[in-house]
Amino acid sequence: MPDIQDAAKRFLLGRPVRSDRLGHTLLPKRIALPVFASDALSSVAYAPDEILLTLSLAGVTALVISPWVGLVVAIVMITVVASYRQNVHAYPSGGGDYEVATVNLGANAGVTVASALLVDYVLTVAVSISSGSQYAASALPALRGHETTFAVVLVVLLTLANLRGVKESGTAFAIPVYLFMFAIGTMAVVGFVRYALGELPMAESADFELAATPGLEQGLTGLAGAFLILRAFASGSAALTGVEAISNGVPAFQKPKSKNAATTLALLGSISVSMIMAILVLANLTHVRYAEDLSQLTIDGQPVGPDYVQHPVIGQLADAIFTGFPLAFYAVSAVTGFILVLAANTAFNGFPVLGSILAKDGFLPRQLHTRGDRLAFSNGILTLALAAIALIVAFDAQVTRLIQLYIVGVFVSFTLSQLGMVRHWTRHLRTEPDPGVRRTMRRSRVINAIGFGMTGTVLVVVLITKFTHGAYIAIIAMVIVFIVMKAIRKHYDSVREELALGEDPSSARALPSRVHAIVLVSRLHKPTMRAIAYARASRPQLLEAVTVGVDRDDVVDLRARWDALDLPVPLKVLDSPFREVTRPIVDYVRSIRRESPRDLVVVYIPEYVVGHWWEQLLHNQSALRLKGRLLFTPGVVVASVPWQLNSSAGQTGLDEPLRGTVPRGY
Repeated sequence: MPDIQDAAKRFLLGRPVRSDRLGHTLLPKRIALPVFASDALSSVAYAPDEILLTLSLAGVTALVISPWVGLVVAIVMITVVASYRQNVHAYPSGGGDYEVATVNLGANAGVTVASALLVDYVLTVAVSISSGSQYAASALPALRGHETTFAVVLVVLLTLANLRGVKESGTAFAIPVYLFMFAIGTMAVVGFVRYALGELPMAESADFELAATPGLEQGLTGLAGAFLILRAFASGSAALTGVEAISNGVPAFQKPKSKNAATTLALLGSISVSMIMAILVLANLTHVRYAEDLSQLTIDGQPVGPDYVQHPVIGQLADAIFTGFPLAFYAVSAVTGFILVLAANTAFNGFPVLGSILAKDGFLPRQLHTRGDRLAFSNGILTLALAAIALIVAFDAQVTRLIQLYIVGVFVSFTLSQLGMVRHWTRHLRTEPDPGVRRTMRRSRVINAIGFGMTGTVLVVVLITKFTHGAYIAIIAMVIVFIVMKAIRKHYDSVREELALGEDPSSARALPSRVHAIVLVSRLHKPTMRAIAYARASRPQLLEAVTVGVDRDDVVDLRARWDALDLPVPLKVLDSPFREVTRPIVDYVRSIRRESPRDLVVVYIPEYVVGHWWEQLLHNQSALRLKGRLLFTPGVVVASVPWQLNSSAGQTGLDEPLRGTVPRGY
C-alpha cells in the first residue's frame, strides 16, 4: 500500500527536489509576470463590468462617464505600482506589506495587514474560481446547476499544480496568461482601427434601452448620483487586487531580485491600465448596455424577459469587433475564462509565502514555515485551498455575493503599507548624510505619501459604499484572523518562556537519582519478552513487571508461567476490584512519584504494529489510553516497544516484517 501511495504522489507531484536545488526554482521575469500578475490582469475581465453595472443604475446616460471612472482607477493603479516599486527595493525579503507595517508602525499594524492579506488571498481564490465556473456554465449548459462542484474541482486542480512547485506551475500557466494579453490587445487594436475607419459595429445590446432605477431618475445629479459614482469607482478598484503579491514574492525572483520585481510591477501596471481603459472606451463606442437588473433593459418599450442571457462586456465587444470572424470571438472567450481561473494562482503564490513568514514570527502554526517535497510551502497551499473551498461552498459559488467581500482587505494593506513607507524614509533621512541619496529618499517619500493619500481615500470610499453590501463580513473575518494570530503568538511566547533554561542552565542537565523501570504485562508472549529485554538493556536501578489482576484465573496462570521461566524480573499484580486497567496502573505510577519525587519512572508498553487500518481497531486500545494518561504525569517517560505482525510485511519497504528475535535464554 505505501508503494502505491508513494507512486501516486510522485505521479501527481513529481519527484522530491533536494534543498540545494532551491536556486533553480527562482523565476525569470517572463515567468514571474504571469505567476504574480494573473490576479491583477484577470481584473480586466470583470472590473469594467462592475463599473458599468453600477453606473447602469442611473440609466443609459450615466454610462458615458465610465471611461472617466476608469481613468481615475488607472491613476490610482499607476500611483500604487510606483509606490510598491519603492517597497520591493526597501524590503526585498518577501515580507511585503506585513514587514513594512511591522517595522515602521508596530506589531499590531503588521498583524492587521497580515490578517487583511490572508483574508483577501482566500477571497481571491473564491471569487476567481467562482467567476470561472460561472463563465464555464454559461458556455457549457451541462455545467449549469453544478457550478459549485466544478469550482471545487478547479481549486483541487490548481492546488495539485502548485504543489508541484512555483516554477512548474508558473510555466504551465504562462501560456494562457500571455494568450489573454495577446487576445485583449488584438481586440483593442482591431476595434480602434475599425472605429477610425468608420466600420466599428455596435454591440448586441446597443439597441436596448436602459431605464434608471427608482431614486436615480435624474441621472448622476445630486447626492445619490455622487454616491453612485463613488460606488462605481470602488467596484472598479478591484482592478488593483494582486498588485501587492509581487512585493510578497520578491524572494521567488531571479537575481537581481528587487530590480526584476520592480520591472515586473511596471509591466503589470502598464498592461492592466491599457487593457481596462481600452475595454471601457470600446464599450462606450459600441454602446454596450450592461445592467445589474435585467428589468432595466427594454427594447421597443418591452422588457427583454427572463430568458435573455446577458453576456459579459468582453464577450459583447469580441462579438462586435470580430464580426464575420467567429473563431476570434471564441478564442477571446476561451482565454478570458482561463484567466479568470488562473487569477487564483496569484493567491497560491502569495498566501504560502506570507504564511511562512508569519509562522516564522510565531503568528501562525510552525508547520506553515516548512517546505514540501517540491520546495513549495505545501502546508500553506493546502490551507489556502481548504479555506477557499469552504467559502465557495458556503456562498454557492455566486460571484455577485462574493464580490462584495472583495478588495476591502487589500486596501487596508495598501494604506498601512504606504504609511509605513513614509515613516521608513523619514527615519532614514535623519541619519543619511549623502545629498544624492537624500534626494532619492525624498522623492520616494513623496511617491509613498501620494500613494497613502490615494489608497486611504479609496479605502474610505470602499467601506462607505460596500459595507452594507457584504464588506462587513470581510471585516469580521479579518478581526477573527487577527485575534487568532495574536493568540497563537501568545501561546508560542508562553511556551518559549516556560521552556527557557533560565539563569542556571546546569539545572536542566540534572540527572534523576534513580530510574525505576516498569514493564506492563497483559500475557506472557513474544512482545512482552522483547519489552523486558529492552528494559533490562537500559540498566535501570529498579525494574519490575506489572500486570492488573482483572481475572483471578488469568493471574494464577501468568504467575505459574512466570515462575516456570525463572525470569530475572519480579512480577507485581495490581488489584482491580472494578475490572479497570488504566486507573490502577496510573495510580501505581503516581504513588512511586510521590514516594520518590526525584526518581524517573519509565513505563515500557508492548504494542502491535499492524498493516491494515481495521486491525488498529482490534489492538492497542489499552496502550493508547494508558499513554494518554501517563503523558500528563510529570517525571514519567512512556516507551512504546513495537512488535510487527505478519500483516505489516512490506509496510517498511522490506520483504519481511521486522519482528526481530527474542534474546537467548528467554
